[in-house]
Amino acid sequence: MSENHEHQTTEQAEQAERYERFGPGVRGEQVAPAQARRLWHLLEPLHAVVYFAPEVFEEAGALGYPTEDRWGSYFPFRAAPLGPVSAEAVTSAFYSFQPGMVARYVEDAWKVATPEAALAARRRGIDRLYRRLFGDLVDSPELAEAAALARRAAEAAGTAGRPLAAANAALEWPTEPHLQLWQAATVLREHRGDGHLAALLLAGLDPAEALVSFAAIGAASVERFESRGWTREEWAAAGERLTARGLLEPDGTATEAGRHLRRRVEEDTDRLALGPWQALGPQATERLAALLGDYWVAVLGSGLLPSESTLGIGRV
Repeated sequence: MSENHEHQTTEQAEQAERYERFGPGVRGEQVAPAQARRLWHLLEPLHAVVYFAPEVFEEAGALGYPTEDRWGSYFPFRAAPLGPVSAEAVTSAFYSFQPGMVARYVEDAWKVATPEAALAARRRGIDRLYRRLFGDLVDSPELAEAAALARRAAEAAGTAGRPLAAANAALEWPTEPHLQLWQAATVLREHRGDGHLAALLLAGLDPAEALVSFAAIGAASVERFESRGWTREEWAAAGERLTARGLLEPDGTATEAGRHLRRRVEEDTDRLALGPWQALGPQATERLAALLGDYWVAVLGSGLLPSESTLGIGRV
């Protein structure tokens, strides 16, 4: 048997396995998994900028949340759609944060403000931010069209087994197109994120291992991942577990098996994120991608987002 034939056989076996795991939707897609990843790259900055914006920090501070760093508003504002949940529930839903770090920011969060008040402040902050970043484009027909298409995709997103997507999808839609665009981007990124956690679980990667293995393929620097709160001892222990599985070299870089596993996680994540885009259809999906360019550029050009992301955008 030739090496090429062995490679093809392995690929066919993996495709069959994915078919068993994800069902018939992975075959004959009208929208390719790569397109789902492209839309994520375009929409993620539009969502994530809320966690770095001074307007949002001001709204959080007015409620009484600490604003010395971004985490004081990040945790309550992202978790608020879930209701007044415990730190343990947020740790589970957010997955990759060190539990003690989550507890520090969430244990008293709902004593400072109700989830409803946090949601209202979140919306006020993004309204102010988008108006500043987009200027006259806020009232443009192109933004209204982009918002309508993104909302169609978001409303088609299946939320079973996806708690953050479900919680955000259940929120009342705002009337203004720019706020609809942000809410749709949020539903879609949480839909993808929830699916990503399922892919990590299938790969047998616990929260710390998920970050260590991602750093090992160069998704971001170890220093960037330190923002998730894991101690050096916890990080090292996760590395030892991955090394024992043959996924890490002694120097902390990924082995071929480690790279293969992380590649599968990303491929599975893309497939699990396909549903909304299949529902929207290839032409409308492509149209949305074209419309988002100006807003994506405006957000990136603001300088609010860090140059390096723990999500590995642009690197994996």
